[in-house]
Amino acid sequence: MSKRFLRPPGARDERHFQASCIRCNKCLVICPYRSVRTGTLFDGFTNMGTPIIDPRKVPCYLCMKCPPVCPSGALDTKLTDKRNVRMGVAVIDKKTCYAWQGTLCRSCYEICPLYDEAIAMDDALRPVIHEKKCVGCGMCENVCPADPSAIIVKPKGEK
Repeated sequence: MSKRFLRPPGARDERHFQASCIRCNKCLVICPYRSVRTGTLFDGFTNMGTPIIDPRKVPCYLCMKCPPVCPSGALDTKLTDKRNVRMGVAVIDKKTCYAWQGTLCRSCYEICPLYDEAIAMDDALRPVIHEKKCVGCGMCENVCPADPSAIIVKPKGEK
């Protein structure tokens, strides 16, 4: 199984991001939550030296401090509204999600920074993702009590 990582808010498509990121670590330094870290060889050759976010460990809290400090254009420096971020999209595994198995759980719903927009609860109190609203921050994946997480964020561009 390959490791999955998110890029910081405002990241261009992966090809453009890889070509333009100068690995300056300014996004890492400015992040007050230590969500952004530098990829190592253990994270895969293509991630080495680039900023990555592992949402299961530390999600992105959408403080929006990293886009403006990017000197190379790898991140969209004009991005300021967290609703316009597209890091990825959350996907629920209904077979392992506690709520979808009949146990009351609202962890992902309650933590979502776009409350009742990106994740809503259906009539049976089960979480439902609204893909067009989901910014892919990973907060839902981070708080999911299932192990492994029943909700994961697929990085932008991943199918």
